[in-house]
Amino acid sequence: MIGIVDYRMGNLFSVSKALERLGANYLISADKKELLNTDALILPGVGSFRDAMDRLPVDTIKEFAETGKPLLGICLGMQLLFETSEENGLTKGLGLLPGSVRRFPGQTKDGGSYKVPHMGWNRLNFVKPSPLLENLKEDYVYFVHSYYVDASNSDVLIAKADYHEQVAAVVGKDHIFGMQFHPEKSSQLGMALLSNFLKMAVEREAVR
Repeated sequence: MIGIVDYRMGNLFSVSKALERLGANYLISADKKELLNTDALILPGVGSFRDAMDRLPVDTIKEFAETGKPLLGICLGMQLLFETSEENGLTKGLGLLPGSVRRFPGQTKDGGSYKVPHMGWNRLNFVKPSPLLENLKEDYVYFVHSYYVDASNSDVLIAKADYHEQVAAVVGKDHIFGMQFHPEKSSQLGMALLSNFLKMAVEREAVR
């Protein structure tokens, strides 16, 4: 069973429909007991970092992370996994991964300007092996975000994309993962990434 955290800011519909297409059993819940009993947890997110932290069941997510079961943050949900964000003033995140969330400046080093938010299809560039990338090839995925994780000096970077800055697109450490883009809206590669995440949950349950 896959748990989707409901804190009234997640893109619950598209994530749940993607899991249905993959044949996964899931529940959408804010209940601590229900979420802790799932085999893997997905933390979706749309909106402001600070508002999300105010609404998030922080203790539940941190307790789940300590179980060793797979945890995946999507878009804002990925950013929440990190230590801080500068959105609407410096705000502490969950601190499950090292790194900070910064706003795209909208200006290049040579003085040119570019659009913020970063919206559209960008190619993933794989950085290091991960169970999420197993048997996959680099392709395009769909981004919508004004803030990005600065993980350039971190060992959590699994795949990146370039949008005037190095965007941490897929991150992970041990059993905790994040995707800055929307895998549920990213065609074949996005669904394959979600499938690999589900596979990790199944394999972990099988060896228990």
